[in-house]
Amino acid sequence: MLQRIHDALLSGDRPPGDLRGPVARSWERVRALGVDPDQETPPGPVGPDEVERRRETSPLQPVLPELRAALTSVADDARHIMVITDADGVLLWREGCAPVRHRADRLGFTEGAAWSEGAVGSNAIGVALAEDAPVQMFGAEHFVRTHHAWTCTACPVHDPRTGELLGVVDVSGPAETVHPTTVALVGTAVKLAEASLWRHHERRLDALRSVAAPLLSRLSGPGLVVDDHGWVAAVTGMPSIDRVAVPRADRPVAVHGVGVLLPEPVPGGWLLRGAGSNGSSSGLRLSLDLDGRPPRAIVDGAQRWVHPLSARHAEVLTLLAFAGPRGMDAGALSTALYGDRDHLVTVRAEMSRLRRTLGGLLLARPYRIAPDVAVELPDPATSAFLRASAAPGIVRLRSVRPISGCG
Repeated sequence: MLQRIHDALLSGDRPPGDLRGPVARSWERVRALGVDPDQETPPGPVGPDEVERRRETSPLQPVLPELRAALTSVADDARHIMVITDADGVLLWREGCAPVRHRADRLGFTEGAAWSEGAVGSNAIGVALAEDAPVQMFGAEHFVRTHHAWTCTACPVHDPRTGELLGVVDVSGPAETVHPTTVALVGTAVKLAEASLWRHHERRLDALRSVAAPLLSRLSGPGLVVDDHGWVAAVTGMPSIDRVAVPRADRPVAVHGVGVLLPEPVPGGWLLRGAGSNGSSSGLRLSLDLDGRPPRAIVDGAQRWVHPLSARHAEVLTLLAFAGPRGMDAGALSTALYGDRDHLVTVRAEMSRLRRTLGGLLLARPYRIAPDVAVELPDPATSAFLRASAAPGIVRLRSVRPISGCG
């Protein structure tokens, strides 16, 4: 039946049945992308050096032992292979049944290959990335004909701190070996891996706290010790916060309630403190230059620095600026950006990226601009960027009386 549906849809005939929702949506996407259903192999894989670089920098590397313990032996016994990709869909690790690995080689299902929808059409890895949800695909549900002999089960892995998509865990094998419990098995393995990622995060912060104590004890003003991602291990002379912008040696970090602090590298992270013995108490002003190319966030404190913004981040900051102190939770932002509440994970990932840039200027639970940050933004009625935005929340703002600034 799936084969007849596949052939009918590609020939323009009336299909004898319907594809499942996630599969049908994927087919729409890959047909719009112009993927060839008769392609033999995916586009050329990245080279071994690039695979190794991606492995070394992958946030999933620390949880490989947990994933191997949960899935590799099971996959081997069930004539499957376990595959782990990064967030781009590039295969980084592949283990399991040797004969199945050899069959996968002939498909180009090898380390370094991109297995996104745009590269190889509808497949479990690509759909899991596109829909940010677990999926099992069988036989002719795959868009490319050479994949019809396979069954694949994939589940996305998220950063437990932020919700950001880190990659996909997939178990694949010959179509005759399909089993419905594989979905639950892969999902459980991913949950264990995410729990392990959280424990790794806590252990790193605990180790950093031992470094932080003597450093902070010598400060007479506000100070923080944070890890390389801006997560706060310890503070002194100020209220506790959970995260600041990712520190860089050549750029000060704005911290709400304190001002601009200078980063200094320490073992395992960064010390943030004022230019002198005391922390800076400069007021902060956030200005949105939305009609530049690209849009920019301009932060003025003791110094001025400029952050280029993606179009989506520019829309988010505009929405949060107009929301004021009450802020917006992930559901409200999803509705304002996409018109529904079905993009919570995407919103959290976008906010995580934005907070890596602006750090303490943005607060969470709910998301909002820190109350002591003055905000200047353009008139929604005259800004070319805001007039062109199709985000439902921005469309509504254009009908609201213009606001020249808020804080």
